[in-house]
Amino acid sequence: MKKLGLSVAVAAAATVASAGIGFAADMNAMVTKVAPASYLPPPPAACGSIYDFVATACPLSWYGFSLYGTVDVGGGYQSHGAPFDKNFPTGSEYLIGSGGTGATNRTPGWYLGPNGLSQSNFGFKVLEPVGGGFSFVAQAGVAFDPYSALLANAPAAMQNGLGIPQNQQAIPADSSRWGWLGDQIYVGGTSATYGTLTFGRQNTLYNDAIVAYDPMGASYAFSPIGYSGKAAGGGDTEDARWTTAIKYRENIGPVRIAVMGQPGFGYAAYNPNLGAVGGQLGGDVKNLGWGTLSLDALGVWEKGAVNISPTYIGQATANGWPTTFPGGAASGLKATLSNQTSLMVVAKYSFGSWGNPPPPVVGKAAPPPSDPHGIPLTLYAGYEWIQFQNTTGAQTNYFYDDGFRFNFNPASPTGGALTANGTTITNINFGLACGTGGGCTAELFNVLWAGAKYGITRNLDFIGAYYHYIQNQYVISATVCGASGSISPNNSKCAGYLDAISGVIDWRFLPKWDTYVGVMYSAAFGGIANGDITRNNVAVTGGVRFRF
Repeated sequence: MKKLGLSVAVAAAATVASAGIGFAADMNAMVTKVAPASYLPPPPAACGSIYDFVATACPLSWYGFSLYGTVDVGGGYQSHGAPFDKNFPTGSEYLIGSGGTGATNRTPGWYLGPNGLSQSNFGFKVLEPVGGGFSFVAQAGVAFDPYSALLANAPAAMQNGLGIPQNQQAIPADSSRWGWLGDQIYVGGTSATYGTLTFGRQNTLYNDAIVAYDPMGASYAFSPIGYSGKAAGGGDTEDARWTTAIKYRENIGPVRIAVMGQPGFGYAAYNPNLGAVGGQLGGDVKNLGWGTLSLDALGVWEKGAVNISPTYIGQATANGWPTTFPGGAASGLKATLSNQTSLMVVAKYSFGSWGNPPPPVVGKAAPPPSDPHGIPLTLYAGYEWIQFQNTTGAQTNYFYDDGFRFNFNPASPTGGALTANGTTITNINFGLACGTGGGCTAELFNVLWAGAKYGITRNLDFIGAYYHYIQNQYVISATVCGASGSISPNNSKCAGYLDAISGVIDWRFLPKWDTYVGVMYSAAFGGIANGDITRNNVAVTGGVRFRF
């Protein structure tokens, strides 16, 4: 059976490779360590046929090596959409302006909707005992778009927009998914006694926490904190994954702890910062009232964090709305560098569940339906506070971000003028020399969310959620934004906010398959809406997902 399972895995991998498709999921969020061997259930038998692979929960595994993947395809209607982007990880602009300024959302219509619930991916993971209670662990994979069969590559999407007017662009937004660095690539060890220690490209602690505590599970089509990595990256979406990261997790009774660091290897090692450190403390309180309460508190500090954004030099605006769309060299990319300090608190309260699905019964009648344990309802809430300050790792010549060169213009230190390759850098966006009004102070950004998931049946869930961004006015001026603290779209440094509300129904009709339909409404106001072509979007999305 193991040999047959391996042959099926290899055949499946070859089929996927021949189609030009590859991808990797954000697997095992908030896992700390393996359970003692005496408590582990026997591993499921590897797939013995193509039918088993498609219709049952069998893994593609051989000893400690397993293939995994996701294919998520769909489509839907948007009131203010943008053209399909074959490179950008989400493919479709579900959220107004990716949660930032300069939204390209503009046209109502029907759009392709890939990766609505989760990023399509492909890769392998390893869990192999090596003796003494220790096991070797590893994971490597890539993310892709199921329609274009191209790797998820936000830098490529942004570079494709160079010189193109805003009203002709698709999704020129930043992300931590960079082609062959589109997902996690790490090795390490785990022990039931000593926890798990891993090295390599990994999700940040925030990224793991959002997957675990977002009611939408970090969905692209229904969650702003899933679509945009701003919250997962502690302020900048590139920082949702660190390439030379060291991560340690451990459980001590009901308490869990974690620490993570990027020890200063910097941009040359494909990091989105010059150094970073984070920590986490949390746990579960069982039998609290009618259910179980889970709480986690996290904090992260980053030096020289990178945020890449499109800039439209010479584009005229009125009250923050673009009125002209010059092309050519006027459309470029700006790298804003900052030091960032952030804190996150997340919670969920579960009243019960339907429990684990029963094992498949072959050649017999289906098992009788069972009642849920308690009320199959979970409530979610989260809050993140982010402070942006001028970087202590200024780049005054040039640097490479994922292999793409960004040039500093000494004649324009605020980043207001492009260099010859259409790029510019600013190190002073959050200080007195920012070039706007009477100068700038630190930017304070807050992210809040709440929601619920209800299991209508064992295999049918309804999920609803609300998300809110708040930005302070960090330009010092009585005229740029009007009255101090007023909600104005005149400048991206003015106070502003974003609201999003979503709902989805998800039906798991086979162990590896589900289909879903839902809607997300998002709207931007004030400084967050600066430069947006339109300022709201209704995205109705349906799709089918296959995970193995």
